[in-house]
Amino acid sequence: MPDEYRTVAQAGLHETEVNRSRFLCALSPAATEQEAQEFVAAVRKENADATHNCYAYVIGADASVQRASDDGEPGGTAGVPMLQMLLRRDMRYVVAVVTRYYGGVKLGAGGLIRAYGGAVGEALDILGTRTRRRFRLATVTVDHQRAGKVQNDLRSTGREVRDVRYGEVVTIEIGLPDAEVDAFRAWLADVTAGTAGFELGGEAYGDA
Repeated sequence: MPDEYRTVAQAGLHETEVNRSRFLCALSPAATEQEAQEFVAAVRKENADATHNCYAYVIGADASVQRASDDGEPGGTAGVPMLQMLLRRDMRYVVAVVTRYYGGVKLGAGGLIRAYGGAVGEALDILGTRTRRRFRLATVTVDHQRAGKVQNDLRSTGREVRDVRYGEVVTIEIGLPDAEVDAFRAWLADVTAGTAGFELGGEAYGDA
């Protein structure tokens, strides 16, 4: 799994014009391939009168699912350059649909490639992206007397506190970069005089 990837910050729409043809790029985060396909279907329904609704999406932190469609444009001139733009920008869990309303001037293969890829690139620039970084889930257990200070110290040092549960002891779930696990373990033992429990869990991604 990669240490980090980027995804679109928000769903949105950006329009460009090339030789009188309108290109509308709709971008959205998509956690699964089904979500991506549902977004494509919704955009196609909304723009049923368009000349073309081409799409590309990348699902998985390792880009394990990649799909693209030219939707009637000459092969390789729409969906593929859209997909290549997403991959070039290290985008994951994202879907792009570029809707074209033909303006009467043929663009040629090179022009189409630039227009479709460029529409996605411009939309990413306008809507913004965010970086997601891989980390290890970890569980800290500490007595009630020390729990408040530990939580404050965690937050003041920028640690992500994901959940806090109160029972006989206080259970705090956090996220840690792999490289910081040993140093964190030592820090925790120091601030709790060795009384805190620490258990590593699985991996996840969070905002960098």
